[in-house]
Amino acid sequence: MSRVTGREPVQDPGTGPSAERLIVETVAREGPLAFSRYMELALYDPAVGFYATGGAGRRRDFITSPEVGPLFGAVVARALDHWWDEFGQPDPYTFVEAGAGPGTLARTVLRAQPRCLEALDYVTVELSDAQRRQHPDGVRALDALPSAVDHGVVFANELLDNLPFDIVGFDPDSGWYEVRVDGQNGLLVERREPLDQPPPMGPVAPHHAFQRPLQSSAQQGLRRALDAVTHGRVVIIDYTVPSFPAERGRSWLRTYAGHTRGDAPLVAPGTADITADVDLAAQARICAPDRTCTQAEWLQAHGVDQLVAEGQAIWEAEASAPSLRAVAMRSRASERAALVDPASLGAFTVAEWRCGQA
Repeated sequence: MSRVTGREPVQDPGTGPSAERLIVETVAREGPLAFSRYMELALYDPAVGFYATGGAGRRRDFITSPEVGPLFGAVVARALDHWWDEFGQPDPYTFVEAGAGPGTLARTVLRAQPRCLEALDYVTVELSDAQRRQHPDGVRALDALPSAVDHGVVFANELLDNLPFDIVGFDPDSGWYEVRVDGQNGLLVERREPLDQPPPMGPVAPHHAFQRPLQSSAQQGLRRALDAVTHGRVVIIDYTVPSFPAERGRSWLRTYAGHTRGDAPLVAPGTADITADVDLAAQARICAPDRTCTQAEWLQAHGVDQLVAEGQAIWEAEASAPSLRAVAMRSRASERAALVDPASLGAFTVAEWRCGQA
């Protein structure tokens, strides 16, 4: 079972703005908060949430595949060309990157110069204004998913895992409950509110105590993406479980700060990311994906090995007096190793949905 309850006293929020102060004041005003409401404040408040100042990047709090290096973006560029050909080379050709963070993937995809570039309408979607301001030239930066994508792809890398979710649990003695966030004696604590009936979560016959997320926002996000794309694809990459309850002992609820696993999610809100494994069965109840594979398999299918071999050839040709480009090419082998690592990024799930006649 994943641990929710905080272990440290809430620090005196003082008079300055902080996520901690905002949450303490909101609990005092509204009473115990649904965990999704807590996440909205801790992560997404535009003034004091984690994403107002934190996020992905080598000098920030965690590294996603685009931050490993430019190789991931080069593979995505190859996938873009493959889909463009498959769709009949439409112009315009829309690529929507949902949850674009600071724009790292967009920079590397554009730098790779895919064949479809002249037709490409690259749309970055990011709620955080602070991160959206970092997006590169050559993209349309939006704060919400477009309502219509005629020919194109909606792509989300490590987004669904930290869209706000609720948490429910089961206790063999007392039954179902919802986890809420309350204040008690200077602590933010887990408050269990009994549920009159089991939550909507698919067939389950619990025999032991467990907690699990209800990822309604992730399901709604998938539905919006599928409804938006007339001809094309929806592609998500994330860490997942086949279904919940998760296997015994799996820590499905995690926080990250300073490139390390953080403390319990109720400790120092606003200073760490909060994520959960994505429930594939719940997503499939919206619409079953047409294809799933690991990230390692997806990268190999879209030519990561060819890109590494190309980089090695360029390095060897210039090894006596290497250019900056040759040095970057040399790094492709180490980037590949990280991206396909079966104990880490390589084990992520890639799920694809075909839309329309694509």
